[in-house]
Amino acid sequence: MNKKSRSILESNALYTLIAIVIGFLVGAILLLMIGDNPGVVYSTLLDGVFGKPKFIVYSIIYACPLILTGLSVAFSFKTGVFNIGAEGQFVVGSLAACVVGIFVDVPAPIHILLCLLAATGAGVIWGGIVGFLKIKKGINEVLSYIMFNWIAFYLSNYVVNLEAVHRTGGGEATKDILDSAHMSVPLWITALTKCTDSNWGILIAIGAAVLVWFIMEKTTLGFQLRAVGYSKTAAEYAGISSNRIFMISMMISGALAGLGGATQVMGMGGRISQFAAQEQYGFQGITVALIGASNPVGCIFAGLFYGAMKYGGNKLTIINVPSEVINIIMGTIIVFIAISHVFKALLTRGKGGNN
Repeated sequence: MNKKSRSILESNALYTLIAIVIGFLVGAILLLMIGDNPGVVYSTLLDGVFGKPKFIVYSIIYACPLILTGLSVAFSFKTGVFNIGAEGQFVVGSLAACVVGIFVDVPAPIHILLCLLAATGAGVIWGGIVGFLKIKKGINEVLSYIMFNWIAFYLSNYVVNLEAVHRTGGGEATKDILDSAHMSVPLWITALTKCTDSNWGILIAIGAAVLVWFIMEKTTLGFQLRAVGYSKTAAEYAGISSNRIFMISMMISGALAGLGGATQVMGMGGRISQFAAQEQYGFQGITVALIGASNPVGCIFAGLFYGAMKYGGNKLTIINVPSEVINIIMGTIIVFIAISHVFKALLTRGKGGNN
């Protein structure tokens, strides 16, 4: 087997593509089992994403917070930390952006920046607390992250129902953020796309991805982060403080997820509603990170794919197909990505044996 063939077989993109195809095949089989035509369902899904410019823009809007929570999880993966706490970091980020958006009255550019900084800072604090507990008390970060997800959940509901924050005139939600805090695009873009929720969130998501790539690939800090991720023992032997790197990783991951919460509130939501259940943005970020192979650029495309699936999946109710089929497809994709190393080993070994 020549080098080119081997590099193709070892490419993560190849196995991600295979996993996506298998996911849709499994979805088709299940649709047949419940008496639906997969061709009709998938054509409706595609039309729900690409049928109008408005649909494409909405798919991108849906993708923005997913890209950022995906980057959060991917960044922590690189340092050997499983950030299952992106959900809580997303919630406190959206809460901080919302509160600043309601109570601070300054001109638009400054107001938007303050909201983004508040959300980023809230995510840093939420991730930093877990890092402190891990480093100083030896508490497993996965357990702490799960607990802090629920703390963020109930903290948000508590703040939503405070008299000063609660929406007047009914509704279990906060007041609307001020117009100066909205990341709205110029009116001509809204008129062109026919999407009233058009916003600059995608630029923030792409900018964050580029920044993460630069940190990981072009800086000394990035080298240290990757070194600890590959081998904590070897990194410490080389003089790198694994505790410091873990703390930095958790704080930056929290900042990215918090920023995702801000883009959701300032871009489309405009307010926070009382939660009946967790919104799942952080957990969906894990899916994005896995599909994107923990690569910042990969997370952009994975987030866009997931965002399109979420938005297009909402249109399946038009033909009386449960939108949960999208969750089945995405779950199948993740299962096959998780076991892709098995297929990679079998294929490369088989090809190697033919020479």
